[in-house]
Amino acid sequence: MKIHEYQGKEILRKYGVTVPRGIPCLSVDEAVSAAQTLGGPVWVVKAQIHAGGRGKGGGVKVAKSMDEVRQYASNILGMQLITHQTSPAGQKVRRLLIEEGADIKKELYVSMVTDRVSQRVVLMASSEGGMDIEEVAASHPEKIHKIAIDPATGLKDSEADEIAAKIGVPPASIAQARTLLQGLYKAYWETDASLAEINPLILTGDGKVIALDAKFNFDSNALFRHPEIVAYRDLDEEDPAEIEASKHDLAYISLDGNIGCLVNGAGLAMATMDTIKLFDGEPANFLDVGGGATAEKVTEAFKIMLQHPGLKAILVNIFGGIMRCDVIAEGVITASRAVKLSVPLVVRMKGTNEDLGKQMLADSGLPIISADTMEEAAKKVVAAANG
Repeated sequence: MKIHEYQGKEILRKYGVTVPRGIPCLSVDEAVSAAQTLGGPVWVVKAQIHAGGRGKGGGVKVAKSMDEVRQYASNILGMQLITHQTSPAGQKVRRLLIEEGADIKKELYVSMVTDRVSQRVVLMASSEGGMDIEEVAASHPEKIHKIAIDPATGLKDSEADEIAAKIGVPPASIAQARTLLQGLYKAYWETDASLAEINPLILTGDGKVIALDAKFNFDSNALFRHPEIVAYRDLDEEDPAEIEASKHDLAYISLDGNIGCLVNGAGLAMATMDTIKLFDGEPANFLDVGGGATAEKVTEAFKIMLQHPGLKAILVNIFGGIMRCDVIAEGVITASRAVKLSVPLVVRMKGTNEDLGKQMLADSGLPIISADTMEEAAKKVVAAANG
């Protein structure tokens, strides 16, 4: 689960991290009122969407008068903001953050992530903060510094100070940086985050260390422990099909291809998409129905897949281990009739009650294309999608 920048800053503030004063807004008039409330000569008008690179896309503007605040808020609110982290269609801006200006002397980068190899939280930091951090990581990996944090001790003073010095924090500001880094670690750990990123972390002209941005992702499996974070969820920023899928306990992610995939098991689902790609096809989705799929669940899965505007064919690939093939066959038949399926359907089933499931499909009278192997299934569905 992702949240907005202003929500991330609310979390950071609770953990003692210094952030600029700012007010979230839903309208142009609210934006002007927010700037008046903040006071000062300079304000930053920031689009709030669940994607990075907003500045490059025109979603962050510095205003030096109330007229400019109104102008920028009018331009940004409602725009389709396209960044390297959005789809080609972009994301509609429905919220703004009006923030006080900052005297930026230097932009830095810090983040917390979980390293699956060491099984520890890792602090990553760089002296090269800003919008092109991905390019820095690719071209100058030596400028990315890392520390794996011992969960028994947390981020120690010496570790925080060492990282701060490496990324260019001056001696007079090291204590501030230490407080910020330790607060970021605690925020990451205690909220079950999967990413906590400050980009940029800035040094101001008078030596202050301030989190100018905030990005948080959270482990959805841990959200039951954090109702206060669930309350931050903005459904406008999420794919409607993915929201609908979650209501039916389906793991669904929409993609850009034209071949729908219905599979049981995440590993098999990934392998199925890889096989489709191998034979020059493009998956339209990742969809794992899990081990307890019912006819009703499969029907909902078909309905969700059919919402994809570019869908040309569907591949059902089932391994009947926990799930029985006859149950899936019943679901496929029921779903095909319920949604009046109008695209080609390829079904490959292996495992428990495989023969019974295949016979049910054959007796259904539906134009279902059968396959015995993943290779055969992929070839047939790609051919069907290509007409």
